[in-house]
Amino acid sequence: MTWRALKHFFGGAMGVFTTQTLLSSLGIARNTSAPGAVAINWILKDGAGRVGKMLFARQGKKFDYDLKQLRFAGDLLMELGAGVELATAAVPHLFLPLACAANVAKNVAAVTSTSTRTPIYKAFARGENIGDVTAKGECVGNIADLLGTGLSILISKRNPSLVTTFALLSCGYVLSSYKEVKSVVLHTLNRARFSMAVDAFLKTGRVPSLQEGNVNENVFSFPWVKDGPVVLGPRFKDAFQEPSVYLALEPFFEKERYVVTYNPSKGKVYALLKDQAKSDDILKAAFHAQVLLHFMRLSYDAQPLSQKQIKDGYSNFVPTAKDLEAYIVESCKMVSHSYGIFKSKAAEQGWMMSEAHLNPGRARLIK
Repeated sequence: MTWRALKHFFGGAMGVFTTQTLLSSLGIARNTSAPGAVAINWILKDGAGRVGKMLFARQGKKFDYDLKQLRFAGDLLMELGAGVELATAAVPHLFLPLACAANVAKNVAAVTSTSTRTPIYKAFARGENIGDVTAKGECVGNIADLLGTGLSILISKRNPSLVTTFALLSCGYVLSSYKEVKSVVLHTLNRARFSMAVDAFLKTGRVPSLQEGNVNENVFSFPWVKDGPVVLGPRFKDAFQEPSVYLALEPFFEKERYVVTYNPSKGKVYALLKDQAKSDDILKAAFHAQVLLHFMRLSYDAQPLSQKQIKDGYSNFVPTAKDLEAYIVESCKMVSHSYGIFKSKAAEQGWMMSEAHLNPGRARLIK
């Protein structure tokens, strides 16, 4: 809550300067425009923001499994919008396009903040007191916002440098946002935390605690960037270069409701899901994919330095069909006796596992 309060303090302070700049830009424009045109510009600016908010709300599912990354990205977007608003002072004749772009960015950030707020409050709740936590959290945010607004009004009377003031307040806002999301301890295993937990389990035999897992999670891995080294629920054509590769590996997964493979042309491990796959099957497929990735990396690291060509991770590692089959067999043995142990240790640490937080693709293998 401390970092949330600081973030709102800096946000409230910046709001005064950005609003002052927008009004100043309109004041300059008023020399050549009628008051009616100024009003239309302001309405169009707000309208563009609302349209952007509605369009971005379609990404709602992502707010459930990568909420830390989206929360931080939303705050960065808020700063970008504030920066664009300040730019209207330099080019007042471009007020409408710049103000519209800034308002779209800030409204998208507002959707992200609102959508991720409840899960974050839930992380602070003890028992069923989510209403109490929410009320106090909103109160803290409003008080900090008012304090920041009051301070910035006093500062603005001294006509400080807009660029310098914005830079300082922006740094404080971003730092507070980063500390806020890093301090939140979530019990769910999304892709980032799941990958880290499995990797630690394979290397040390233990699953990280809730505190360790959340502190070490990378909040800069934004959801809209390309997939990581493991793809869950891909299409068949993305996972296999040739149908013959699938036919060779399919017997190893005859009793499973998924198929795991490695595509050397893309340097990624793919976990394809069969149409009968249930929740636990998807979790097991994700675990198996991480195990196979672990073996692939061990094999890559064992290569002579002269043969290593690092490009986009392990994308230049091209095992033979025989080697890939051996890795698959080894990973199947590992999964058969360690998956249950991993689930048990994860539950002991308080982790909650659900396929929904892993966001698997919709493609399925139909037999």
